[in-house]
Amino acid sequence: MSGLIHIYTGEGKGKTTAAIGLAVRCAGSGEQVVFCQFLKDNQSSELAILRQIPEITLVQGEPNHVFYKNMTDAQKAAAALVCRELLERAITAAAARNARLLVLDEAVAAYNHQMLDGERLLAFLREKPAELEVVLTGRNPAPELIALADYVSEVKKLKHPFDRGIPARRGIEK
Repeated sequence: MSGLIHIYTGEGKGKTTAAIGLAVRCAGSGEQVVFCQFLKDNQSSELAILRQIPEITLVQGEPNHVFYKNMTDAQKAAAALVCRELLERAITAAAARNARLLVLDEAVAAYNHQMLDGERLLAFLREKPAELEVVLTGRNPAPELIALADYVSEVKKLKHPFDRGIPARRGIEK
């Protein structure tokens, strides 16, 4: 069984949702899953249910409550340390659990903003265990990430309530 690399990208809602769906599907087949989120606040509703699934291991760091574009230089430096540590912890957890699936949610954004060790991520993707499936989510993946991916799926926004001033709603967008 060969593990492939997925990228879920685009401006539309559903990248993380798709990754969670795959994580649940994989866990439902009895396989081990490691799920790690970068640059998020650890408050998304899906985390509560994922914690209840024995086959899913969550790897979390210090919550990030500020969008990257609003971070000070000091906040960016602190967030980068967290992201680098999270990547290492996620890779270690996937190996320790003999995971079939590793989800790196918003790793594309962390990579794009140099918040994690980009060379480490690329080396891991090139040398990952053969049976490990890896999902990365986030907007505007770099060409080198796309080149390593087997799947690149784009979620295109045609219309979104946020454009009308409707904020993210608990249980739907967060």
